[in-house]
Amino acid sequence: MKIYSLVTLIFIISSCKGQSAGNLKTNESDNTLLWEVTGNGLKAPSYLFGTFHMLCKEDIKFSSPLKQAVKNSDKVYLEMDMDDPATLFGGLMLMNMKDGKKLKELYKPEDYKRVESFFKDSLKIPLTLFQSMKPYFLVAMLYPKMMPCKTVSGIEEELMKLAKEDKKEILGLETMAFQASIFDSIPYEKQADELLKSIDSMAMSKIYFDSMLSVYKKQQLNEIEILFSKNEFGMEEDQDILLDNRNKNWVAQLKDIMKKTPVFIAVGAGHLVGKMGLIALLRKEGYSVRPLQNK
Repeated sequence: MKIYSLVTLIFIISSCKGQSAGNLKTNESDNTLLWEVTGNGLKAPSYLFGTFHMLCKEDIKFSSPLKQAVKNSDKVYLEMDMDDPATLFGGLMLMNMKDGKKLKELYKPEDYKRVESFFKDSLKIPLTLFQSMKPYFLVAMLYPKMMPCKTVSGIEEELMKLAKEDKKEILGLETMAFQASIFDSIPYEKQADELLKSIDSMAMSKIYFDSMLSVYKKQQLNEIEILFSKNEFGMEEDQDILLDNRNKNWVAQLKDIMKKTPVFIAVGAGHLVGKMGLIALLRKEGYSVRPLQNK
């Protein structure tokens, strides 16, 4: 463990704006991405943070309270252990459809031509490289096209850097195999329709994406919940698969994890909100979940 001089230690304490390690300030409303989990037999607080998987790099700035929350924790949990190279390399094969299914088989010839042309003309990538990939993963490739900047990064990526600076172990709540299996439970034909729909309405898709980006940056959890409930995001019909069931599985794990050691949990902000969100589920289990200032 790194040893600080007295002068450095005093500087760190003062930079936290009067917040002690165990007493981060409560936010005046529920609109914050940073939450403290206490009670129900926990010996020390754990922390919950809502992420956005893709942001302009210059927009990713961590507050003093968030940095303190990471310091207060023994381990950092992400949706997956993205610090493990095996997770990423193993995930490449898991992105492919089962039974040798090909993207071209999911479309009428004229529809496939529209998808192929978009990848060639707008993304500058030949679609032949992704014939076996699950269409929902291809939808994710459209997001950088909607970003208002050239340099894009992930909050998880920057959080890992912060965790490593503090010598925190990075772990995952799910494996890549499990996440990939989620997209096997949604018909490939339906995924292909969503991909085509996104391409055919890129202007509208960008408006919805910008709306989500805006409310996230303002930490408006109530607005995030409203946006996630809209059909335009393609989430409503599959919310039990993409969010609710995973949230229940995570809470079951966290009950044991938090009992043993204080942890910092960072997952997509959509997992925090709603009756089946992590905040509500943890409260239902008897924990106190407190909104923290995150500025």
